[in-house]
Amino acid sequence: MTRDPVQDAGRAGLSDLDLRSRDIFRRIVEGYLETGEPMGSRNISKILPVSLSAATVRNVMQDLEDLGLVYAPHISAGRLPTEQGLRLFVDSILEIGDVGAEDRNHIETQIRAAGSGRSFDDALAEATTLLSGVSRGAGVVVTSKSNKRLKHIEFVRLDPTQALVVLVSDDGTIENRILALPPGLPASALTEASNYLNHRLKGRTLADVTAEVAQNRAAMEREISELSARLVESGLAATAQDAGDMRLIVRGQANLLEDLTALADLERMRRLFADLEREKEVIELLNRAESGDGVRIFIGSENKLFSMSGSSMIAAPFRDSSQKIVGIVGVIGPTRLNYARIVPMVDYTAKVMGRLLERG
Repeated sequence: MTRDPVQDAGRAGLSDLDLRSRDIFRRIVEGYLETGEPMGSRNISKILPVSLSAATVRNVMQDLEDLGLVYAPHISAGRLPTEQGLRLFVDSILEIGDVGAEDRNHIETQIRAAGSGRSFDDALAEATTLLSGVSRGAGVVVTSKSNKRLKHIEFVRLDPTQALVVLVSDDGTIENRILALPPGLPASALTEASNYLNHRLKGRTLADVTAEVAQNRAAMEREISELSARLVESGLAATAQDAGDMRLIVRGQANLLEDLTALADLERMRRLFADLEREKEVIELLNRAESGDGVRIFIGSENKLFSMSGSSMIAAPFRDSSQKIVGIVGVIGPTRLNYARIVPMVDYTAKVMGRLLERG
């Protein structure tokens, strides 16, 4: 698990806490993650394994507040963790286990069923739906357009100097690109280039086919004419121009409206919904997860997008058969997400998506 780099100046660390303070701090955070409510000194004193008076617990809570790890939402209330406190808890105290066998089987079965015989987009949508269900947050996926699996490609001459490259994806979507043709190109070269690509691309992604053609240029020249080979390369280059554009899939926004206990909670969710509508910024945020090999956790104002809604994001990249990062899968929700459960689920889902791409 990696985290987004933030300024550490003034940040309290685990070494600043003795065992008693650490235990009380952990109870405050765990209580918040479970109920969303402040933990009071009297309640904490009752559940501690050692006997401490409520007054002693209050003194420790004040020390934690002085360190910036907890705060009192109002006078005479218990304490809630600050974003800094949540970061310390997630980085240093939270125990994250493996995904259970039942959950692993469910994730694997559902995603593979969605991706088998249908489009990779179906698998992406299923991944977001699954994550939104287990997290009670919003499941999100960002991936490149070049990950769509292709069904057919055709070069159609428009006039002596231009052709239309028609791409048909497994999901039935059709995309067109204009391609410049060299003077005097025979119709047979268009047919030969189309046949060469169609023989190789069915059910594969544009990125996979482009990589194969680039690696086997000599073999292609032995199989088809030089003019057709150039047309293949030009056609792939033209279709790849917009393939780097990223797509965002979001599922489960309605989950975010559950368990709202106050008007302030509703306002935070309204702001989060507005954040999720800013597709470009959500994509940019998710893309920051590419810099780590594992799961990344962004909490509240650590990213400017969620600075107003006070939300968290858990995300992990997935890779294609060449181990290139081609997308990110994750969960967005309130800061009281069930990190211990969601972090390994996101990580495992990303691995399943990668294996699906490797299988082709």
